[in-house]
Amino acid sequence: MSEVGRAALLVCLALALYATVAGAFAARERRRRLAVSAQRALYAAFASAVVASIVLFSALLRHDFSFVYVADHTSSKLPWYFCLSAFWGGQEGSLLLWLLVLTGFAAAAVFLQRRAQDLIAWVVPVLGICGVFFAFVLVAVTSPFATQVRPAEGFGLNPSLQNPYMIAHPPALYLGYVGLAIPFAFAMGALLSGRTDERWIIVTRRWTLIAWAFLGIGQLLGSHWAYEEIGWGGYFAWDPVENAALMPWLAATAFLHSVMVQEKKGMLKVWNMLLVALAFNLSIFGTFLTRSGVLNSVHTFTEGPLGPWFLGFLCFSVVGSLALILWRLPLLRSKTKLESLISREATFLYNNLLLVALCLTILWGVAFPMLSELVRGTTVTVGQPYYNFFLRSFGLPLLLLMGIGPLIAWRRASLKSLGRTFVIPAITAVVAGIALLIAGAGSSTPGMIAYTFSAFVLASIVLEFWRGTRARRTLSNVGWLRALGELVSRNRRRYGGYVVHAAIVLLAAGIAGSSAYGKETEGKLKPGQSLSAGGYTVTYRSLTREPKGNHVELRALVDVYRGGKQVGVMAPGKNEYFAEQQVSNEMAIRTDFLRAEDLNLILDQPNEDGSIFLKMVVKPLVNLIWLSGLIFVLGSVITLWPDAREQRRLVARYQSARAHGRA
Repeated sequence: MSEVGRAALLVCLALALYATVAGAFAARERRRRLAVSAQRALYAAFASAVVASIVLFSALLRHDFSFVYVADHTSSKLPWYFCLSAFWGGQEGSLLLWLLVLTGFAAAAVFLQRRAQDLIAWVVPVLGICGVFFAFVLVAVTSPFATQVRPAEGFGLNPSLQNPYMIAHPPALYLGYVGLAIPFAFAMGALLSGRTDERWIIVTRRWTLIAWAFLGIGQLLGSHWAYEEIGWGGYFAWDPVENAALMPWLAATAFLHSVMVQEKKGMLKVWNMLLVALAFNLSIFGTFLTRSGVLNSVHTFTEGPLGPWFLGFLCFSVVGSLALILWRLPLLRSKTKLESLISREATFLYNNLLLVALCLTILWGVAFPMLSELVRGTTVTVGQPYYNFFLRSFGLPLLLLMGIGPLIAWRRASLKSLGRTFVIPAITAVVAGIALLIAGAGSSTPGMIAYTFSAFVLASIVLEFWRGTRARRTLSNVGWLRALGELVSRNRRRYGGYVVHAAIVLLAAGIAGSSAYGKETEGKLKPGQSLSAGGYTVTYRSLTREPKGNHVELRALVDVYRGGKQVGVMAPGKNEYFAEQQVSNEMAIRTDFLRAEDLNLILDQPNEDGSIFLKMVVKPLVNLIWLSGLIFVLGSVITLWPDAREQRRLVARYQSARAHGRA
C-alpha cells in the first residue's frame, strides 16, 4: 500500500507539472485544445491526491505501524475517531491534506468556469505551480509513505490533539488557507492575460467568502480548543502561529470590503490586487512558520528540512505577484476618484487601512524576533502588551466604523444627514455607557469604550433591519416576519454581512469582558481548604485516579459555593497517557448562563501528600465569544446561499465586462 501511495503522489506531481507547462503554453499561444488538456490534468491531479489520502487514512485506521507516519502518530489503543486527528496531526499528513484541498478546490474552480476559456487560461498554470510545489515536497522532501520494520507499538498521538475540536479545527483552517489560492490564482491570471476588469472578482467572490468564513470558524474552534484543552484559562495568547492564522483573515476581510467599492465605483483596483496577494502569501507564511522549526509553539511541528523550501516558495510568490502588479499598473489605474471623505466608499477605505495596519503590526511582531536573532544573534520576545496596544488602537476604531459604514450614503453625505442618521445609535451608545458606569464597569477604560461602541454598532444594525423590513412590509403588505425574510432573501450579501457584523460585536464584547473584568487566584490546598475569587468559593475535597482506555484520569473533586450556597461539584485534573508518555491538563469549566460567566478550575500540580496547587479563573461574558461563532456561521451561510436574482445580476455584469474587455 505504501507503494500505491508513493505512486499516487508521483502521478499527482507529474499532472500538476503538465498543467503548469501545457497550460502556460496554451494560454500564450491560444491553443484551446491544449488548454482543455491542462484543465483535465488538474482534475486528474485531484483524483491522485484522493488515492494517496485514502492509502494514508486506511493505514491509520488499521494501525499499520510499518508506516513510519502511523507509528509516530498513533497507538493500538488510540480510538478510531482520533485517527482523523492523526491524519493532519503530523507534518507529512497535514501537507497531504493541503495538497488534497488545493487540488480539489482547483479542479472545482476550473470546472465551474470551464466555458470561459479566456478567463481561466492563465489561472490553470498558476494553480498548477502551487500543486507542483506541495506535491514535490511530499515526493522528494518529506513523504507520508516512508516505511520501516513494523514495531510492536506506536508512539501515540499528542494528547493535546486527542480532543473533538481537533477533528474540526485544522481542516477548517486548511480550507481557509488553501481557499485563498483560488482568488489569488484568478487575480494573477487576470494580470498575466491583461484582462484586469472586474470579471475575476465576480467569479471568485464566493470562493473568497468560503475561504474567509472557514478561516474565521477555524480560529474560533481553535480558541475554544485552547480554552478547554491547554488548561491556562485563556483562549488566545498572541502565539506566533495563532497570529499566522489571524493575519490572512484580516487581509481577506479588507479585500471583501474594498472589492465592493470596485464593483460599485470601479475604484481600488491596485489595492485589491495587493490585498489578494497579501492574503495568499500570508497563508504561505503561516505554513512556513509551523514547519520551519524557527518557532517553539504548541502549534508547530518538529524541526525538519521543509523550512528552506517554504521560504523559497514564499519569496517566489511574493516577488512574482508584486512584479505582475507593477507590470500591469497602467491597466489597473482607476478613472473614478473618491468624491468625498464623508461617504460609504471612504469609510470602506478607512476600514481597509485599519485592517491592513493591524495585520502589518502583527506581522512585525511575529517577524521581529526572527529578524533580531538573524541579524544580532539574540532573540527579542514581543509580548502581549505590544499586541494588546495595537488591538485597542486599531480595533476600537474598526468597531466604530462597522456602525457608521452601513448607514452612510455612497458618493457623499452631508453633516446634517449624518446627524439625522446616527441620532438613534448615538443615544443608544450614551445610554449604554451611563448604565455601565452605574453598574460599576468603569474600572477599565478600553472595556467601557468597547461596550459603548458595541451598543452603537448593534443599534445601527437593528436600525437597518427595521427600516428595510418596514419598507418591505409596506410594499408587499405582509407581516413583519415574512417581510424580514423577504428583505434578507432579496439581498443576502448585504444583510448576511450585517449578521456577521453583529457576530464581531459580540466577539468584541466577550473579549473586553473576559479580559478587562476577569478575576483569578491560585494557591496550595489540602483537603478541606478553600480558595475564593469573583464571588465564588471552592473547597478541595479529595484526589482520585481512574484508568480510562489509553490513559489514566487524575481528578481533584472540588465543591463550589456562591453566596454561602453550594452550586455544584467540579473535577479539574490531568490525563496520563500510556503510549505517548505525556500528561495533559484537563480544565474543569462551570458555565453560569444567568450571570453570563465561566468559572474555570485548573489543577496545576497534584502532590504525593494529597495536596494540590489549584488555579481559579472567573471569566465574565466569555460565552459571548462562542455565541459570536454561531452567529458568524449564520451570517456566512446567508451571504453564501445561492440567490437566483444575484446570479442574474452577476451574469449581466460579467457579460458587460467581457464585452468591454473585447472592446
